[in-house]
Amino acid sequence: MTALQIADIIGIICFTASGFLIAVHYNLDILGIVISSFLTALGGGMIRDTIANKTPYIFTDTLPVTLVIGTVFLSLAFKLHKIADVEGKTAFIISDAIGLVSFAITGSIIAIENEFNFLGILILAFLTAVGGGTIRDILINRVPSILVSEFYGTVAIIVGLGMYILQLFDERNIFNITILFVFGVLIRLIAYYKKWSLPKL
Repeated sequence: MTALQIADIIGIICFTASGFLIAVHYNLDILGIVISSFLTALGGGMIRDTIANKTPYIFTDTLPVTLVIGTVFLSLAFKLHKIADVEGKTAFIISDAIGLVSFAITGSIIAIENEFNFLGILILAFLTAVGGGTIRDILINRVPSILVSEFYGTVAIIVGLGMYILQLFDERNIFNITILFVFGVLIRLIAYYKKWSLPKL
């Protein structure tokens, strides 16, 4: 299994859980919960593949849809929808951070494999990581996380930069990508708990 496949699977599972919990928090019905879960988990990947001129992964493989449906059922089975103040819970923050970094990595890998330049790698990392969540937030009339959350989109750009550097020095292997993954998740968690944010005018 390649680094791209591993990161994609992790990202889909974590962002499905994130989309599920956000939908429950906003009192959506069961269809709304399913749509929110699918958009959060697969929206960014669809944007990524479209920009890279590829048929979206979810249309050629049953694994992404299976992962989303399985995660939704497990979330229901473990009664995650009963959790109060879900967005402030550590489990939600960690899950969202893992999904964010995983998808930033997949976006970077696709960009590199399609010979995108430096800017293209950063943009695809960013759009893959935040695209699904942004579509979901707009749909439920919520201010997108990238506009208000501490260092959220910035982490995706940092990870994209890290992937570019690894590629530049021919060090893009599973070990170094894992280190970058852990670094990205830690930065996101520290930024959240330390309330880091970009300067405002």
